[in-house]
Amino acid sequence: MQLKLSKMGYIENTLIKTIKINDTLWHSKIKLNTRITSILIYFSQNEISKSILKDVSNNYSENYFELPINSVKNSLEYINSKMIELGLPFSKLKLNNIKKTSPTKLQANLTIIKRHKNRTVDDIIVKGYKKFPKSYLKHFLKLKKHQVFDLKNINKKTKLLDDLRFADQIKSPEILFSKDSTSLYLYINKSQSNTFDGFLGFGTNEETNKLDFNGYLNLNLTNNLNYGETFKLLYKGDENNQKTFEANLTLPYLFKTPIGVDLQLNIFRRDTTFSNTTQSAKIHYQINSKHKIYTGVSNTKSDNLLVANSSSHIKNYSTNYYSFSYYYLKPQYDNLLFPFNSSLFLDTNFGKRENNQNSEKQYLMNLEGFKIINLNNKNSLYLRVNGSILQSNTYFENELLRFGGINSIRGFEENSILASKYGVINSEYRYQLNKSIYIHSVTDVAYFENKLNDSKEKLFGYGFGFGLLTKSGLLKLNYVNGKTEKQNFKLSNSKIHISLKTRF
Repeated sequence: MQLKLSKMGYIENTLIKTIKINDTLWHSKIKLNTRITSILIYFSQNEISKSILKDVSNNYSENYFELPINSVKNSLEYINSKMIELGLPFSKLKLNNIKKTSPTKLQANLTIIKRHKNRTVDDIIVKGYKKFPKSYLKHFLKLKKHQVFDLKNINKKTKLLDDLRFADQIKSPEILFSKDSTSLYLYINKSQSNTFDGFLGFGTNEETNKLDFNGYLNLNLTNNLNYGETFKLLYKGDENNQKTFEANLTLPYLFKTPIGVDLQLNIFRRDTTFSNTTQSAKIHYQINSKHKIYTGVSNTKSDNLLVANSSSHIKNYSTNYYSFSYYYLKPQYDNLLFPFNSSLFLDTNFGKRENNQNSEKQYLMNLEGFKIINLNNKNSLYLRVNGSILQSNTYFENELLRFGGINSIRGFEENSILASKYGVINSEYRYQLNKSIYIHSVTDVAYFENKLNDSKEKLFGYGFGFGLLTKSGLLKLNYVNGKTEKQNFKLSNSKIHISLKTRF
């Protein structure tokens, strides 16, 4: 009790007497005497910066600062933590020559004990995953040799390993201090980061009343060469006799710089009508673990496969775009069903389209993002937006945007809707039964315009689904009924989408 009173400023309190009431209760009488309110602390010039003193005191100069008596302990601990951040992990603070200058004030000298010179990280050693890409240490974790040693900052940076899909931190980093050097040990494990994703969809064909099947295969290979590279391969075929092939290659941190390269090839073919081939090359800069920006160029060439002049809306053309993009991804730790909490991708493209008749400027913008709002451990809301705008003076059918299906508005056939602009809102109310099973509702709303045929329409999708985490991966099933604004509800318009995402 006397110690607690001393911290409050009654440093001259005296114990008068103590009486034992019973085995657990004592009665003490303490004389408080005069309360000390503040202390003036003198220190050697240039040992503590004014920015630090500003955080702890309202009255300071180049050689002293004043503290309320009840904040001395916390303030000195704060100053010491700042000394540690400057590379002095073994520094200590001590008050000497403490004396009273008035009945309510004290004065003291501050001694800073520096047992070693300023410490820097002289070596970074990775244990477990010895082939961990060194460029990620420098540019992703921001850990470099000869940095000022600060354990708190190191722990904060190594926490970013949780944001990587191909590596996990086994345990907290350790430090080895020797007389003349400081070594940082990181304990990292290479994790399974390759994914195989596919789905099967089926529904009733409105024209033939027969059952139609569609689906896709999506292969994602990450860090197989221990470089942090990513290779994606997508093949999709749907009930409208449309086929999509897409390949993406991402090479991060080229030549040990924060700059990376993204290459893409996309081939789309609709039956015997037309085929589009798009090639793009971008460079990206990883700002930090969550933010990335891109710039690059792309070219699309479209070929009319029909007999000449058989369709006035399908033309041979070529487009060239300059693109600028931004990507944000925030992970969600300790949740295998929903590993990511939010994401945003904004892509803008400026350029022109050329064909045999003329050349005109075009603008294309794509937006995609989602957010999970966690209500509690079991209940959450999932919100996703997805949209694109193609701005042009004239439009060809084979350049229009295509959407519909499991990755846009559910309850409709894959890529069955053509638009010059569209926007989709997906929403789910999710209830997690346990760590491996959840059920959810489906409410999708979309609006699109097609300036080629001067049409505007609203679309709706309603249904339910579930997700099951198995040994093979995450199995998802959605049952959704899709309808237009003017269309009546029909059970035959329902679609069942099944997908399985496997990690290996």
